[in-house]
Amino acid sequence: MTHLPYTVHTDTQDTFDIEFPLSEHTEDSVRVHQLLTTVLNSIANDLKIVGTVSNGDILQALSMALAVRTRMVYAPEQTMRTIVADLTESALAASYAAKRESDPAGHG
Repeated sequence: MTHLPYTVHTDTQDTFDIEFPLSEHTEDSVRVHQLLTTVLNSIANDLKIVGTVSNGDILQALSMALAVRTRMVYAPEQTMRTIVADLTESALAASYAAKRESDPAGHG
Protein backbone atom coordinates (compact mmCIF):
# COMPACT_ATOMS: atom_id res chain seq x y z
CA MET A 1 0.00 0.00 0.00
CA THR A 2 1.30 3.42 -0.90
CA HIS A 3 1.10 6.39 1.43
CA LEU A 4 0.59 10.11 1.10
CA PRO A 5 2.97 12.04 3.35
CA TYR A 6 1.26 15.15 4.69
CA THR A 7 2.62 17.71 7.15
CA VAL A 8 0.23 19.88 9.14
CA HIS A 9 1.29 23.02 11.01
CA THR A 10 -1.48 24.20 13.31
CA ASP A 11 -2.21 27.70 14.59
CA THR A 12 -1.34 26.39 18.07
CA GLN A 13 2.21 25.64 16.87
CA ASP A 14 1.75 21.87 16.69
CA THR A 15 3.11 19.88 13.78
CA PHE A 16 1.91 16.50 12.58
CA ASP A 17 3.75 14.45 9.96
CA ILE A 18 1.05 12.06 8.80
CA GLU A 19 1.46 9.09 6.48
CA PHE A 20 -2.03 8.64 5.05
CA PRO A 21 -2.57 5.24 3.45
CA LEU A 22 -3.91 5.60 -0.07
CA SER A 23 -6.69 3.46 -1.44
CA GLU A 24 -5.64 0.96 -4.06
CA HIS A 25 -8.08 2.82 -6.31
CA THR A 26 -6.32 6.20 -5.96
CA GLU A 27 -5.89 7.70 -9.41
CA ASP A 28 -3.84 10.81 -8.61
CA SER A 29 -2.15 11.19 -5.24
CA VAL A 30 -0.99 14.71 -6.12
CA ARG A 31 -4.62 15.80 -6.58
CA VAL A 32 -5.56 14.10 -3.31
CA HIS A 33 -2.84 16.17 -1.60
CA GLN A 34 -4.01 19.36 -3.33
CA LEU A 35 -7.68 18.79 -2.44
CA LEU A 36 -6.83 18.09 1.20
CA THR A 37 -4.79 21.29 1.36
CA THR A 38 -7.62 23.25 -0.29
CA VAL A 39 -10.17 21.99 2.23
CA LEU A 40 -7.96 22.70 5.25
CA ASN A 41 -6.92 26.14 3.95
CA SER A 42 -10.55 27.02 3.23
CA ILE A 43 -11.49 26.30 6.84
CA ALA A 44 -8.49 28.25 8.16
CA ASN A 45 -9.31 31.23 5.93
CA ASP A 46 -12.97 31.16 6.97
CA LEU A 47 -11.98 31.21 10.64
CA LYS A 48 -9.72 34.24 10.03
CA ILE A 49 -12.63 36.18 8.52
CA VAL A 50 -15.67 35.01 10.47
CA GLY A 51 -14.01 34.19 13.76
CA THR A 52 -13.81 31.16 15.94
CA VAL A 53 -16.21 28.26 15.80
CA SER A 54 -16.24 25.13 17.92
CA ASN A 55 -14.28 22.10 16.79
CA GLY A 56 -17.52 20.13 17.02
CA ASP A 57 -19.23 22.46 14.56
CA ILE A 58 -16.29 22.17 12.13
CA LEU A 59 -16.31 18.37 12.35
CA GLN A 60 -20.08 18.34 11.89
CA ALA A 61 -19.86 20.48 8.75
CA LEU A 62 -17.08 18.32 7.33
CA SER A 63 -19.10 15.18 8.06
CA MET A 64 -22.10 16.70 6.30
CA ALA A 65 -19.94 17.65 3.31
CA LEU A 66 -18.62 14.08 3.15
CA ALA A 67 -22.18 12.76 3.29
CA VAL A 68 -23.34 15.09 0.51
CA ARG A 69 -20.34 14.28 -1.68
CA THR A 70 -20.91 10.57 -1.07
CA ARG A 71 -24.57 10.85 -2.04
CA MET A 72 -23.58 12.50 -5.32
CA VAL A 73 -21.81 9.30 -6.44
CA TYR A 74 -23.89 6.93 -8.52
CA ALA A 75 -23.24 3.68 -6.65
CA PRO A 76 -25.19 1.41 -4.32
CA GLU A 77 -25.67 2.88 -0.85
CA GLN A 78 -24.01 -0.01 1.00
CA THR A 79 -21.00 0.14 -1.31
CA MET A 80 -20.55 3.85 -0.59
CA ARG A 81 -21.07 3.39 3.15
CA THR A 82 -18.33 0.75 3.17
CA ILE A 83 -15.93 2.85 1.12
CA VAL A 84 -16.46 5.98 3.24
CA ALA A 85 -16.18 4.06 6.52
CA ASP A 86 -12.95 2.36 5.39
CA LEU A 87 -11.39 5.58 4.10
CA THR A 88 -12.37 7.52 7.22
CA GLU A 89 -11.09 4.84 9.59
CA SER A 90 -7.73 4.52 7.82
CA ALA A 91 -7.29 8.32 7.73
CA LEU A 92 -8.14 8.62 11.44
CA ALA A 93 -5.75 5.80 12.31
CA ALA A 94 -2.94 7.49 10.36
CA SER A 95 -3.71 10.84 11.97
CA TYR A 96 -3.58 9.43 15.49
CA ALA A 97 -0.43 7.44 14.69
CA ALA A 98 1.37 10.70 13.88
CA LYS A 99 3.38 12.15 16.73
CA ARG A 100 2.37 15.65 17.90
CA GLU A 101 5.40 17.94 17.77
CA SER A 102 4.97 21.11 19.80
CA ASP A 103 7.24 24.09 20.17
CA PRO A 104 8.52 24.62 23.70
CA ALA A 105 6.39 26.97 25.77
CA GLY A 106 7.81 29.95 27.59
CA HIS A 107 11.13 31.70 27.13
CA GLY A 108 13.38 28.62 27.46
